Amino acid sequence: MPSLSRSSNPKVVTYRGCADFAGRRARATSYNQVDIERSPWISNTRRAKLPSLSVWQLLTWQAPQGLIAFVVMAAILAAMVGGYVRSLPTLRIAVDGQLREVRTNQTTVASVLRDAGVTLYPQDRVVPPLDATIEEGEAIRVDHARPVVVEVDGQTIRTRSLRSAPADILADLGFALSPYDKLVVDGQLVQTTPSRASAPLAMASLSNRAGRNASSVVPRSIRVQRAVTLTVRPTGAQPVTLHTTTSTVGEALREGGFTLYLADKVQPDLGTPVQDGQVVTIDRAVPVTVVADGRHLHTRTHRKTVADALAEMRVSLEGSDYTDPAPNVPLTPDMTIRVVRVSEVFRIEQEPVPFEIQFLPDPEMEIDTQGLKQAGENGVLQKRIRVRYEDGKEVSRQLEDSGIIREPKHKILAYGTNIVVRTLDTPNGPIEYWRKIRMLATSYSAATSGTPKTASYYGRTRLGWQMRFGIVAVDPTVIKLGSQVYVPGYGIGDAGDTGSAIQKRRIDLGFDDGDPKVWSWYRWTDVYLLTPIPSNIQYVIPEWPQEP
Repeated sequence: MPSLSRSSNPKVVTYRGCADFAGRRARATSYNQVDIERSPWISNTRRAKLPSLSVWQLLTWQAPQGLIAFVVMAAILAAMVGGYVRSLPTLRIAVDGQLREVRTNQTTVASVLRDAGVTLYPQDRVVPPLDATIEEGEAIRVDHARPVVVEVDGQTIRTRSLRSAPADILADLGFALSPYDKLVVDGQLVQTTPSRASAPLAMASLSNRAGRNASSVVPRSIRVQRAVTLTVRPTGAQPVTLHTTTSTVGEALREGGFTLYLADKVQPDLGTPVQDGQVVTIDRAVPVTVVADGRHLHTRTHRKTVADALAEMRVSLEGSDYTDPAPNVPLTPDMTIRVVRVSEVFRIEQEPVPFEIQFLPDPEMEIDTQGLKQAGENGVLQKRIRVRYEDGKEVSRQLEDSGIIREPKHKILAYGTNIVVRTLDTPNGPIEYWRKIRMLATSYSAATSGTPKTASYYGRTRLGWQMRFGIVAVDPTVIKLGSQVYVPGYGIGDAGDTGSAIQKRRIDLGFDDGDPKVWSWYRWTDVYLLTPIPSNIQYVIPEWPQEP
C-alpha cells in the first residue's frame, strides 16, 4: 500500500508505494487536491480534508497503471495458491471428539498433526500410530491424556493419563493397591477395587458423535491412603486383625466396630499414631447394674467382687443392710447387684383381754332365771413388736415382750336354784312338772335313724329299748335318760335315746315305722320335765340352738 508523507509544499503529497511509483510526485488538482490539517498516523498534525466529489467524477476516475498491474498480479497469485491447495489430499482429524478436515501434502500421521498444529504428549492416544503413512480420505483420531496429580507413598507425581479408573492410573505408574487401601479422588473417598481390563479401543466412525471427552472421566487428583495392619486383643475374646488407613489407635478401633466404654483400658492410648504390625490390648470393664435406694445404676468396673464394686461406686452398707448376691461373690458380666436397705422399729400395740362370764347360784331365785351381779369389762394386753422393713416395705414382725396392763373385770350372773313344782292341764289330764325348757323339736323312726335294717341293733335305742312311738331322744346333760317329758301336740315321751345332732336345746320325737307323722315335726315348742326331780341338775343350759 502506498504511504503518505508531508513535503515542504503543503499542497504537495508524496506517495511511496510500488517501485513503479517510486520517486514520482503528484500535484494536487482541483478534484484530487488534499488539504492535510491533521494526520491520523502522526501526532500533533492536522487531519486531511477531502474535497467533495460528484458521482461523474468518481465514475470517470482512472487508476494509475502501476496499481492495476499490482492488483492483477495479486489475483493471479491467489488463483495459483487456491488451485494448489485444492489439489492437496483431504484428511479428517478428530481431536478429543472435535472433527475437522485439513488439506496437506504430508504423508505421515506425525507430520500431518504437526502441520495441523495439534500438540501431543507421550501419554496421548493417536490412531493410526504417528509413524503410519496416511492417505487421502483416511482419518486420524487424537485423544489427549488429561493431567492428574498423584500422591502416593510420600511422593507427588504430576502426570497425564487416558484412564478413568484410579487403580489403572496407579498401575501405569507402577503402584499396586491392597484391598484395604483407600483412595481420595478429587477430594472424595472411592473404592479401591481395580477396574476390569478395558477392551482395546477400536477406531470408531469419526462423526460428530465419535470420540469421547476424556476430561469428564479422568480424575484430576488421586491420593492413596495406605492401610496398616493392627492386632486387637480384647480381654475375654479372640484377637482381631484390623486393616486401617486411619491415623490414630482410637480411630482405627472405631472404624473396626469396637465399642469402648469410659472404664475400658486401651494400650497404647487412643491418640497414639498407628503403625504397621502394632498390637492393641483392650482391658474390658465388667458391666454391672446396681439397684440401690430406688435407683438403677449401670456402670462398668475392673473390680473383682461385689464389695469392691460397691466401694468403687461409693455405695455403703449400714446397720443390717445386705446385698444380693453376697459381698464376697465374684463379679460376672451383666450382673445385677441389689442393695437392700434394712430398718427396724418397735411398735406398741394393745389388745383387749375379754372378760369371763361367771355364774353364781342363788337359792332365792327360781330355776332358769338369771340376774346380773357384776358387769363385765375387758382388760388391756400391751405388746412390744419389732417390725422389720426392707427397702421401705414391711417384711416381718416379731413379738419382743407383752404384758397385761389392766386386768379384765369378769361378768357375774346369778342363776336360780329354787325348784317350784307346778301342774299343767293336758288333753289327757293334769300333769306335774318341775321345769319348762324352750326346745327345737324334730321327729324320727327306726327306718329314718340311719341304721341299716340288717344291723343287729336296728330299731334299738340308747337304753336298748325297742323303737316305738313315745320314745324321745335327748341330750343327757339337759334331760336325764329314763325320765319323762311332756310335749304339747305329741304327748308324754320317755327319754330313752340319744343322737349325734341332738345337743343342748334339741329333742327328737320318736314314731313307729310307716307313721306319716314322722315327717311332720320341725318347730320350736315348750318341753315340760315331769316329776320326780332328778338329783343331778344342770341349772344353766346353753342358748344353743337359738330360736329365731
